[in-house]
Amino acid sequence: MNVLVVTDKLIMGGAENYFCKLENELSHPDVKFHYAAATGELYGNIQEKRSFTMLHRKNHIRNLWILWKSMKVNKIDIFHANSLRMVLYGVVLRWILKDKCGRIIYTKHNVTLLEKYSPLLFRHLMNRYTSKIISVSEFEKYQLIDLGVESRKISTVYNGVDLKRFAYRRKKTVPQKKVGILARISKEKNHNFFLEVADAGRDHPDITFYIAGDGPDFNELKLQIEKLGLQENVHMLGGTNHPEEFIREMDILLITSHREVFPMVVLEAMAVGTPIISIDRGGIKEAIENGKSGYLISEHSTEAFSRRIEYIFTNELKRLQLIKEARKKVELNFSLKKMIERTLEVYLTVNGEPISSKTSEWSTQTQKTPLTMEVQNRDG
Repeated sequence: MNVLVVTDKLIMGGAENYFCKLENELSHPDVKFHYAAATGELYGNIQEKRSFTMLHRKNHIRNLWILWKSMKVNKIDIFHANSLRMVLYGVVLRWILKDKCGRIIYTKHNVTLLEKYSPLLFRHLMNRYTSKIISVSEFEKYQLIDLGVESRKISTVYNGVDLKRFAYRRKKTVPQKKVGILARISKEKNHNFFLEVADAGRDHPDITFYIAGDGPDFNELKLQIEKLGLQENVHMLGGTNHPEEFIREMDILLITSHREVFPMVVLEAMAVGTPIISIDRGGIKEAIENGKSGYLISEHSTEAFSRRIEYIFTNELKRLQLIKEARKKVELNFSLKKMIERTLEVYLTVNGEPISSKTSEWSTQTQKTPLTMEVQNRDG
């Protein structure tokens, strides 16, 4: 079996990091893997350059020609798209090759404009042209079913955390506490609410707030911090090449987004031992069990977030319980190894091949150099 995994471009983002994980970790004795994407900050993370095809960022006609050539030469059986644009590429290629270009699998990482503004067309595209849709959460799976997508086409494969890279380390007890957020600085991540929480914490000089990440609203957010007079309380660190270090440094991590599907940063914080206080959106509750492995808050209430921050900082036993349960849940359900196993099972099932009991063994038998990602945006 020959599999081609494609995404738009290797910029900072959830789908792009997922693509890099697949490129670094997928392995099976009976499967040949190929990859294609336009360049970007994450290109350095591609390990098998011989199996990678460079696409163009804007020249779609040229991209179709490049992919058509690759698919014919490599006799592709599975076309694994990691964006809706790549699904459309796959549909066009199937038409050009008279349905001989392989079955289309689509990993849906976020809410698309097509499903938002033309749900009937989106449903038709999914039901007619995809063989399998991988959702990254059960929440997203049922959203698709509600849109009319056939349930038999959908399989949930959770994002996986590299448990060695995001290893647990016990935090040192220090007087000055750190509350952080790691996300793309854009409207949907709602950093303004994070500033509201920081503003409410002015009376606690022992708590400092940190913002890691970059994005289109970086300068606007910086001006807002100055306008509120929070320069001493809130520090913007910019993009980070080592998200595990930032998350590990924080005593609490906040998720304040307007909407989410299943943000990777939640799992990463759970893995390293940083308690999470999150808005209850999308599939986050599938990872965080409220009061057991973190805290979920139904509304953007400054009072509610502030109360939970204070509670964690004044209840050491509860803090340690949250950390223990969170790490245990990640190890059980959200490891990178498990994600790779489940993805291989989807490939084999779609291609009509038996799933061997050795699939998990094959998925990890070729251990490659640990992935070092340059991560600025931590989208779900």
